[in-house]
Amino acid sequence: MFMRRFIQLQIGLLLYGASLALMVRADLGLNPWSVLHQGLSQLTGLSLGMVVNLVGLLVLLVWIPLRQKPGVGTICNVLLIGTAADVALWALPPIEGLALRIAFLTAAIVLNGAATAAYIGAGLGPGPRDGLTTGLVRITGWRIGWARTAIEVAVLAMGWLLGGVAGVGTVLYALANGPLVQWFMARFEIVPKAQAKPAPST
Repeated sequence: MFMRRFIQLQIGLLLYGASLALMVRADLGLNPWSVLHQGLSQLTGLSLGMVVNLVGLLVLLVWIPLRQKPGVGTICNVLLIGTAADVALWALPPIEGLALRIAFLTAAIVLNGAATAAYIGAGLGPGPRDGLTTGLVRITGWRIGWARTAIEVAVLAMGWLLGGVAGVGTVLYALANGPLVQWFMARFEIVPKAQAKPAPST
């Protein structure tokens, strides 16, 4: 069971990084955290993927006062997503043509939803940014939707001020990500046998 969950975790994280690269190549607006990552990348000269990993590490340090505990998935998240994004950006050249850019954006949003559900559904620990949200919920008593919105609005604003690209893709991602993750979670969540409901008798 652990090996299955671990493999699903790795696939989910790698596909998440690939989805970020697709969204960058679409150039129609990034998700809120990626707007921040892109802005920091332009400011520092570091690759986008390197910034993704470093920000993940810094957010992980914020877990300490929030009393959040990392898991295997948390560490893998910090190491793999940015690396996968850099590899995918290297493999995917910039594209032209609005139709192709829209296709890339659509694929990125759907793939991101599936990848998020895959790595969360593996149940091996949340990503740094996910844990930041749940930690904030615990210490403030806010609803998770409000906490996530507050964090994403803040990072989006910072990223935009630093030169990150926000646009129609940012809005579409915000609208579609929640429903997509929920739909894919029903297919990718791995429930431990001890928690699985017994089949009804016939």
